[in-house]
Amino acid sequence: MNEIIIYRILLISIFIFAAIVFTALFRICAPYGRHLRKGWGYYFPARWGWLLMEFPAFMVMLIFFFIGISKTTAVTVIFILLWAAHYFHRTFIYSFIMKGGGKKFPLILVAFAFIFNSINGYLNGRYLFHFAPAGKYNASWLHDPRFITGVIIFIAGMSINIYSDHILRGLRKNGQAGYLIPQGGLFKYVSCPNYFGEILEWTGWAIATWSLPGLAFAVFTSANLMPRAFSNHRWYLEYFPDYPGDRKALIPFLI
Repeated sequence: MNEIIIYRILLISIFIFAAIVFTALFRICAPYGRHLRKGWGYYFPARWGWLLMEFPAFMVMLIFFFIGISKTTAVTVIFILLWAAHYFHRTFIYSFIMKGGGKKFPLILVAFAFIFNSINGYLNGRYLFHFAPAGKYNASWLHDPRFITGVIIFIAGMSINIYSDHILRGLRKNGQAGYLIPQGGLFKYVSCPNYFGEILEWTGWAIATWSLPGLAFAVFTSANLMPRAFSNHRWYLEYFPDYPGDRKALIPFLI
């Protein structure tokens, strides 16, 4: 079995896995953070769990950038910078500034995320720097509406994601315990703007790269985060009697 067949099998598997995850997470809340509960095997410190499971995506993409056969262009450099910016932040910054980094995180989720990020990094990196049609990402792509639109959406999504996480980290001050209603930013409109921002990021990536691996990642991100946003929204409504009734779960003014 040659690499291209394996590559196609893995790519199709991401779409299938996205459908499974989407269905499962509407039935079972992902067991971490406010939804943490017993019965999920061995637990790992959350800080190190985040670092371990995000690291492959950062490293694998860099490896394929440096060993790829495609000619390096301004476009591919921008792609690697966008990808690296997201995963450097998630791996080496977010892991260490997150509140509750010493809390428990199921090892099984770390393992699944590690595997997914390794495969996803392979699929996107191998396509961009090896399998993409010759000349697809030359200088003319810089002026393509898909590239411009996608990059803008990616940067906007990343900004929303990071700022929303910043608001969440700042909720409890001076040794406060328990949960509080987040305020500010897009929290005025939705319960999970951090998830909304990440979905925007990878939707932008799919548009900017105009590739099946990019689309697969965007689909999986939505399938993974949408049910979790609804779970968090329901939890807020149940936990806080005075929770703003006009907030949506994920997308401002819509859902």
